[in-house]
Amino acid sequence: MRQKLARVIGGVAMVALVAGGTACSSGEETAAGGDACGSKIAFFGALTGSSAALGINENNGVKLAVDKYNKENADCKVELAALDSQGSPDQAPGLAQKAIDDTKILGIVGPAYSGESEAAGPLFNEAGLVTITPSATRPSLADQKWKTFFRAVGNDFSQGPAAGNYMKNVMKADKVYVIDDQSAYGAGLADEVKKVLGSAVVGSDKVQGEGKQTEFSGVVTKVKAAGVKAIFYGGYYQEAGLIRKQLTAAGVTAPLVAGDGVNDGAYITSAGQAAAEGTILTCPCQPAAEARGTFVQEFKALHGTDPGTYSDTAYDAANILLAGIKAGKNTREGLLEFVKGYSGEGVAASYKFVESGELDPAQVKVWAFKVTGGKVVPDQEIPKS
Repeated sequence: MRQKLARVIGGVAMVALVAGGTACSSGEETAAGGDACGSKIAFFGALTGSSAALGINENNGVKLAVDKYNKENADCKVELAALDSQGSPDQAPGLAQKAIDDTKILGIVGPAYSGESEAAGPLFNEAGLVTITPSATRPSLADQKWKTFFRAVGNDFSQGPAAGNYMKNVMKADKVYVIDDQSAYGAGLADEVKKVLGSAVVGSDKVQGEGKQTEFSGVVTKVKAAGVKAIFYGGYYQEAGLIRKQLTAAGVTAPLVAGDGVNDGAYITSAGQAAAEGTILTCPCQPAAEARGTFVQEFKALHGTDPGTYSDTAYDAANILLAGIKAGKNTREGLLEFVKGYSGEGVAASYKFVESGELDPAQVKVWAFKVTGGKVVPDQEIPKS
């Protein structure tokens, strides 16, 4: 999904860019965009399927940004398009082409996951359609030289070592078993954890993600035999929950540690509250409740629920695109250049992108969360070393 992220107390700059300024300009009108009034931005991520909870968190953040923008710019509204990838790289190219073919779409919040980002990125790059992912964290995404790729969180070069350091320094785990789901995100994150833990990794295994596997007795048997102090899982919440449930049923009490792809209440539903208790979940994100200003209250008022993991970064990513449209960047080319040079503060972080499209590393932090009393609650910010 997912890294040294410095959340700021500010937020005024981004909000001012979106809410202030003059009415939408059509000075950059071309075939690929045209008049800003009636322009669109899109959310690209899982809204159905086994990984939908995280995508819904993010889409709801984008909805709030667009809802606020349209209330403040009633004479020049922006439409939100939803592109449901189901978290599948196989569906990503077709959805990317759908977005590209809709010339009213000027920018994308997403893709949400690393695998679908790898699959869709070349198409967006060729079309010149800017994307800001709020959650895809595989480091290699920034190595593709896509001029349209931007990331509003840190990558796994930050989250992986942080998770490894937490197990080593906080949990004092000298025997760890590492499992991943073979996805671009999960395998990449697990590899970074292994680098930090070194000889403390006494075993590793791979499972199938995307709802393709529900029975994990083979890996559970290996973990039990290894007598480990902790288990790390690289992947998403559905499989993580089932693995945790089956480990507990087999008598394995060593805590599970996982990354931001598991950092959602849906993990507890999958594992069962008793089995999930004590799980550690890392994220290159602050606790959503710490988002500045009135974000939490406004989110709850619109959606009837508290913001979840990456709701705030998705909200900020949408606001960056909306600020560009507000500033008269009414073509794909113009909005891309706006994002490239953007510097400002959101509810979740301060944003400035380096040449590769990454968030400036100085702005990245990683938090650990813990399942306590049937809820995912903040544990601590993880030191860089």
